Amino acid sequence: MLTKVLCTVMPVFITLAIGILCRTRNVISRSGMDAIRNIAVNITLPAVLILSFASADYSAKTILIPVTAFVTATAGLALGYTAKAIFRESRCFPFMLTGFEAGMLGYGLFALLFRGQSNSMLALLDLGGATFVFTLYKALLCGKGGVKSAVRSAVTAPTLWAIVLGVVIGATGLYDAMAPSGGQEVFNTITGFISAPTSVLILLGIGYDLDFSHVHWNKVLRITASRIVVLAVMFLIFIIVNNTLLKGIIPVSTLLLFFILPPPYVVPVFADEEEEKADISTALSLCTVLCLTGFTIMAVFV
Repeated sequence: MLTKVLCTVMPVFITLAIGILCRTRNVISRSGMDAIRNIAVNITLPAVLILSFASADYSAKTILIPVTAFVTATAGLALGYTAKAIFRESRCFPFMLTGFEAGMLGYGLFALLFRGQSNSMLALLDLGGATFVFTLYKALLCGKGGVKSAVRSAVTAPTLWAIVLGVVIGATGLYDAMAPSGGQEVFNTITGFISAPTSVLILLGIGYDLDFSHVHWNKVLRITASRIVVLAVMFLIFIIVNNTLLKGIIPVSTLLLFFILPPPYVVPVFADEEEEKADISTALSLCTVLCLTGFTIMAVFV
């Protein structure tokens, strides 16, 4: 048991530590880390998404999974706006309380936690989450002229096109049709080879950005605590839907992993002031640490 837990969590924390050392020891510059992150986002992560969505199971029942994820995320945003009014918080506050960073973190953690298992259920959850982020979430987050900016961002994002391509290959039956000829194995090998470095590249970037110096802890803890409360409500809604309409089709462990993920890492880009950007970035780091703590606990029991 101990060996299994160590094999699951140690690669994560050692890679994070290397990322921190890369920053503190100036091994990699900020521009160099940005380049590494771009490789992950634009090349290796799309390969993960194509394979995940191509191999997902598409049926009348499973289509309810992304729909429920979209509706639940939207409800979380509504709760975020309510909390914003109560606490008189900044414009970006509601966007920290919903959304899930599956692409930059979730798939990598899933691969470590559930070695050799299909991530199709996580992919279907992410389909709803990604649709929410690329539409309503980004349109509102961008502020003035948000719809135009959101559309431009969506149509130029390799991750979105990877999801679309994966869904087309999977939903049309093309993925299963390739199996008899051996095409499916070739497809899996190619996408698997390209996607292999994704977890390491992403975790290096996360470790590089983990910096808790000069923190406004009152603001950061308020954001984090508010997200935990909103996520608890969203998780309860999803559990009810999963146990009734979906007949328990989603493993609770997969659902839990999805809901402990941090908010989308893009939020600080849209902050209006540098101080707000710093607070949001720190809150994202704290949410990531809490996610990894939850991941470690899950590794003990899964």
